[in-house]
Amino acid sequence: MTKPSLPQGTRDFGPDVVRKRNYIFNTIRNVFELYGFQPLETPAMENLDTLMGKYGEEGDKLIFKILNNGLDNADKEKQIREDFEKVLQGKNVKGITERALKYDLTIPFARYVAINHNQLSFPFKRYQIQPVWRADRPQKGRYREFYQCDADVVGSNSLLNEAELALIYHQVFTQLGIKNYEVKINHRKILTALAELCGGAEKMNEIAIAIDKLDKIGVEKVKDELKQKGLNENQLTVVERYLAVEGNNSEKMDALNTLIGTTESGRKGIEDLKEIFNNPHLSSISYQLDPTLARGLNYYTGIIFEAKASEEVKIGSIGGGGRYDDLTGLFGVPNIPGVGISFGVDRIYDVMEELNLFPDDVHVGTQILFFNLGENESKAAFTIMQQLRNKNIRCELYHENVKFDKQFKYAEKKNIPYVIIIGSKELEENTCTIKNLLQNSQQTISQQELLNYDF
Repeated sequence: MTKPSLPQGTRDFGPDVVRKRNYIFNTIRNVFELYGFQPLETPAMENLDTLMGKYGEEGDKLIFKILNNGLDNADKEKQIREDFEKVLQGKNVKGITERALKYDLTIPFARYVAINHNQLSFPFKRYQIQPVWRADRPQKGRYREFYQCDADVVGSNSLLNEAELALIYHQVFTQLGIKNYEVKINHRKILTALAELCGGAEKMNEIAIAIDKLDKIGVEKVKDELKQKGLNENQLTVVERYLAVEGNNSEKMDALNTLIGTTESGRKGIEDLKEIFNNPHLSSISYQLDPTLARGLNYYTGIIFEAKASEEVKIGSIGGGGRYDDLTGLFGVPNIPGVGISFGVDRIYDVMEELNLFPDDVHVGTQILFFNLGENESKAAFTIMQQLRNKNIRCELYHENVKFDKQFKYAEKKNIPYVIIIGSKELEENTCTIKNLLQNSQQTISQQELLNYDF
């Protein structure tokens, strides 16, 4: 028999890992709720034409397409073979696939808004915590199936939304104990202005994709890539000057103003960034202007974000997002502006694991284990256990009457902090013995007192 295995880039999660992940999910969810966001879920799969063409050429390559069912129909075998040949050539064939696993949560959200815009109250603030899929090359911090936690606001042009989203990053990371984080900010209109100085705004996506790789490949290879895209030496010099912008936020702003401030796009981008930087409520946030931040997705139009953990954890971004002022226009419903951010839960998990940031009690599921000391004793324990469960105290009864040592080991392996013993003596006296395994202490109390015990 073939040894069972997992698809590459996917993982099983045991109880300990799920509890840690739920700690992250619950922290993020609670902060989203604090800021007035409402929950939403969309299907795991979307129609292929909903997703294709929305993420740029690079993103389209990473979309997991789903084969149509009924492909074993013998009457269609010849057509199926021909269609498969087209698929292998990189073409989309509806006879083979009409649907795909969702690549992110933003495009499905835009599709939802486009369908339901007449029923929604704007601005509409939603959060979404669901898995997404990408046909990427698996590596540390990069998986083919992973969760995203998104918060988006649609129906508002106010930059107060961007300020709140930056504060959400700060509040979540602070509550998770990730102190040495950094939020990078840029503006897509600044990149548009750079493209206008390099031959035309239509080159913006090519330039953005290239400079987004700066940290990985360096300046010279970025220039080589852009040279292959048709930029001349003068234009490459402009790009190089742009990539050389450095200093604090104010100094970078001045340098950008000198370089691109003569264009309308450049002025607008700088103006929006100044409003964000001048917001007094953001003074506590660790953020910086990063002109090289591009966010390679086509749909961004305004301020863009990227969150990274400290340099001691080499894992890349743990969050990102930005403004997309006409995403619903892709679905025939124009003029609904939006802005949103996303948390990369899988990478956040890896950061917290590496920095040992999870609280000690995150593994605690069952709070109390009742020992099984015989038929009559276990019946009494079961009755008390149900009363405690009605008080939302998580407890269980060991499944069989065995030696103490085996039952203690079970409690230790499951990180159960309390053990309750009701033996023949306790049954006769209507008492119980409570053992606190964390403090290595014990006491005997009445069974009635147990129902009000502070666990």
